[in-house]
Amino acid sequence: MPGTTAEPVGPAVPGARVFAGVGPELFAAIRELRPRRVVLQVPAGLTRNAHELASRIRTEAEVAVVLANRACFGACDFPSGDEAPRADLAVVLGHAPIPNVALARSTYFVEMREPGGDPRRIARMVRDAGLPRRLGLVASVQHLELLVPLQTALAEMGFEPRVGSGDRRLAYPGQALGCNYTGAEAIASGVEAFLFVGTGQFHPIGLAFAVDRPVHAIDPLRNVLEAPIDREGLVARRHLLVAAAHDARRWGILVSTFAGQNRLPTALALQERARSRGREAEILVFDRLDPRDLEGRALDAYVNTACPRIALDDAPSYPKPMLTPPEFLAALGERPLEPYRFDTYH
Repeated sequence: MPGTTAEPVGPAVPGARVFAGVGPELFAAIRELRPRRVVLQVPAGLTRNAHELASRIRTEAEVAVVLANRACFGACDFPSGDEAPRADLAVVLGHAPIPNVALARSTYFVEMREPGGDPRRIARMVRDAGLPRRLGLVASVQHLELLVPLQTALAEMGFEPRVGSGDRRLAYPGQALGCNYTGAEAIASGVEAFLFVGTGQFHPIGLAFAVDRPVHAIDPLRNVLEAPIDREGLVARRHLLVAAAHDARRWGILVSTFAGQNRLPTALALQERARSRGREAEILVFDRLDPRDLEGRALDAYVNTACPRIALDDAPSYPKPMLTPPEFLAALGERPLEPYRFDTYH
């Protein structure tokens, strides 16, 4: 229910607290902490409501509030100390904490849990659509509370639903992150297909890259069951991009400064692999990447060590081939293209 506290199953993150929604418990926790200033960060889908939310926190918690203006992609890019230097508490809406990411300041994660959705109706839709009996379940953090009752409803109809636990980057069983689907990977060998519970195509596409099983998606609020993701088409397009970069001699290796995306050790290792193969490789550091930042550079291709979705979802926006680290190693001839390997953040 909105305002209640949610309990992650992953390791506790120092300085973090988790709330299911905006409500009295959140306001009371802010008053108890007595911060000098709060920085509020919202994802793109909530920007329309950001000013109203800031006003509620300011009034109910009796504290100064500033809004983080840049786009928020997840709990991997929470406001840095430089973005709000005088704020000693961050309130992050729409995301769960990432257990293995250290925080720059005290942070309250408001997961915006959505209690809507009828598990029995969803189960009937799954049955009527003829989905396989051995089914893996995955959800966005907003709809995780549906997974247990949906498991029960599906089991009563003869299904064998499973929910997997992921690695140290995931706070909950069955949770999907854009960069990590290890909960699904853990049960992939024992299921015939996956059902993603949530809205939009972002997570189903990432899940399809990560697991070699059909991926279906259902919007539990609109009761719409989507057609399976075309994994074969997705992977085929990546193969073409790897082929286009096969002869690249000069590489740019992209490194993010976001605390939850920084993989400088990986970038340095890839630089050594490139040089050992007679290629040039330069490391380029950024916070939020814009395609215009790469225009005019004397480079043939890029390998992205930041969020893997930059390469997978936004590749057409960039002037040169943009690969993930596993794809980069395939382009160098150091690993096969198949089976396709998703660039999982651990």
